[in-house]
Amino acid sequence: MNDWPEGWSGDDRDRYGRGSASAQPESARVMRQVRRDQGAPGQGAYGRQGPSAPPYGNGVPQQPSYVDGQGHGGGYDSGYNTGQVYGAPGGGGGYGGPGEPGGGGRGPRPAPNWRKRIKWTAIVVITGLIVTSVATYFWADSKLNREVDLSKVIDRPEQGDGTNYLIVGSDSRAGLSSEQKKQLHTGSAEGKRTDSMMILHTGSNGDTLISLPRDSDVEIPTFVGSESGKTYKGTGRHVKLNAAYAEDGPELLVRTVEFNTGLKIDHYVEIGFAGFASIVDAVGGVEIDIDKGFKDKYSGADFTAGKQKLNGDQALAFVRTRHAFAASDLQRTKNQQKFLAALAHQVATPGTVLNPFKLYPTLGAGLDSLIVDKDMGLYDLGSMFFAMKGVNSGDGTSLNMPISGSTGGNLVWDKAKVKQLVQELNNDEKVTVSGN
Repeated sequence: MNDWPEGWSGDDRDRYGRGSASAQPESARVMRQVRRDQGAPGQGAYGRQGPSAPPYGNGVPQQPSYVDGQGHGGGYDSGYNTGQVYGAPGGGGGYGGPGEPGGGGRGPRPAPNWRKRIKWTAIVVITGLIVTSVATYFWADSKLNREVDLSKVIDRPEQGDGTNYLIVGSDSRAGLSSEQKKQLHTGSAEGKRTDSMMILHTGSNGDTLISLPRDSDVEIPTFVGSESGKTYKGTGRHVKLNAAYAEDGPELLVRTVEFNTGLKIDHYVEIGFAGFASIVDAVGGVEIDIDKGFKDKYSGADFTAGKQKLNGDQALAFVRTRHAFAASDLQRTKNQQKFLAALAHQVATPGTVLNPFKLYPTLGAGLDSLIVDKDMGLYDLGSMFFAMKGVNSGDGTSLNMPISGSTGGNLVWDKAKVKQLVQELNNDEKVTVSGN
């Protein structure tokens, strides 16, 4: 009797019973629907006794038969029918860890060592901050324009306590296009003069910012030319303070300030029109409270009273205006003090310092436009800005150089008050002198 279903030949039996080179039947049409009855052990798939299939070649085990009526026999993992994945817990695949149903030889995954992870994360973050800080320091230091040589200044006063900065705002138009000169109302004068001059004293008894009106009457002393190296003897000649700068630049200006005050200048800082406006724009503008509105066609100023944020062009007009005031240059120096202190405060805020999209443009704009002395470092520059911020917040003192009168259009300093002021600064004492 033929134990194979009707229509299956002996060749088919050989092919599908014992294995063959072909993995599939010749055609699906030869496979008829048959009833899959549960067979007893040793019986064929159709209830009749028949020979079991021989092994599949060398070392290949006999495949389980589909005899359970559901398409699977006892030897086949029923988990396949329920959607379970082999090797998962309880799946019987033998790929789980020890102690898991069906587990193999691998142990359970160890719990994460959070202390170690936190430690290494902290190390990476701190290392990144250090590398960034060092790189920023060297980048910023390389951008400082150290052009002023204070070693050329002769006959200098004795060193006092604290540190004294001479801060100069020049009216240099270098690098400005015709359109920019028109926009900033700078005019087209040749050369370079000083629009503002201030002495900032930093010490342990508060910081002091002293404005030096550019129309101050001063004597030009004996000096050595910054370029020629020649010695020019003093003749008792009196000029306006800004004329010293126009005559022989920063070195003669420092020499003149020291000679007429007796106060040694430790560092020199200068910024021009374009640089000043760029810094203000880089920090997103500076908020300032204007006591009384004013207009000036020469500087382009047009301000109303009250709190307002000034952009670079407006800020430059604000600090340059003098024709709109009865006190002229004296009122302008007060406005300059007020604005520079507000600018320093804005630069030092967390919103600027902690925001790289503001910090780096601000540093770039400031450092590109600053001219400093050869001994000036970033630490000194930082100390200067934070001192100006302190003056703005009320921790320091700001005043104009005391004036006793005028002569020939020049403002004459009050010699007694100036002497007392310089003495207090040299001794790093709290300033008690008031200015105009």
